[in-house]
Amino acid sequence: MGLLGLNAMEERVYRHFLRYPGTTAEDIHLLFDAPQQDVRAVLDHLIELSLLRPSAGDDTLTAADPEIAVGLLTDRRLSELHHELQQVTRPRHLVDELRAEQGARPPAGGGVERMTDLAQIRHRIDDLAFFARREILSVEPYQALTPENIEHARPLDARCLRRGVRIRNVVLREALDDPGTAAYLRELGSLGAEIRVAPDIAERVLVYDRHTALVPTDPGDTSRGALIAQEPGLVAGLLSLFEKIWEQATDLDRVLGAPPEDEVTLSPVELDVLRSMCRVTKDEIGARELGVSLRTYRRHVADVLRVLDASNRPHAALLARERGWV
Repeated sequence: MGLLGLNAMEERVYRHFLRYPGTTAEDIHLLFDAPQQDVRAVLDHLIELSLLRPSAGDDTLTAADPEIAVGLLTDRRLSELHHELQQVTRPRHLVDELRAEQGARPPAGGGVERMTDLAQIRHRIDDLAFFARREILSVEPYQALTPENIEHARPLDARCLRRGVRIRNVVLREALDDPGTAAYLRELGSLGAEIRVAPDIAERVLVYDRHTALVPTDPGDTSRGALIAQEPGLVAGLLSLFEKIWEQATDLDRVLGAPPEDEVTLSPVELDVLRSMCRVTKDEIGARELGVSLRTYRRHVADVLRVLDASNRPHAALLARERGWV
């Protein structure tokens, strides 16, 4: 239980009260061969965490149910980590200080930065994806992804989706003629990404968290560099362009077509979600077990119901058992 914030003595004491509920706290320090004040401090902390509950009218203590205890500790630890993350990401003034050290100047153009080095552009795209918190939008008119492109993008895309970042991506219809590209787009869809296909797109747009946009300096020649914009007016215009392209595009599943019923398969992630659906009663518990956000978990549940053509969760569980998946 150390990962959830309990030290060794606190865990020993909690486990003791699980084995012997309703025992008294008096002289319990003798059982652990520890100073009385140290054990008293442990008891007080466990009571504060609601892992131990004193009984009315006497000095006995009862341990909280393990599922409740682990849930309380998990929520507390997640809250602490969220606070730490906020503290880490807050000091944006350090960027200005560090730029001053190298004699850099703020980007010209009032929030528009021009980059010409392709390696630096790739690094910036990776950084923007890594630190995205809510949403990544993209229009990418590539004809195919190389195996190297896919292997580079896979861990970043998976990490974003695990963290609950919404990914909406519009790709060129011609890209689906490449088996590797089509397979990777299906994989992204199984992880929760929303992929649509357009027959003819020339625009290339990336938008992160609706405040940072990246477009090529020359749409006809991406080797000439890219513009990175944070100007609200420019970003709003690119968002409007994206939404128009998105509305006119077609869902990936409709283009590729659903497999026949006897060939219906679930991805490893969807199988994990399916087994979780059959085992737990609350989405919050399932999401916590799989290490994904609640929104991502529920999106996977919806995908499982759609793939199985199930009307509800019990129906999905029945179909899964008929196929021997659970």
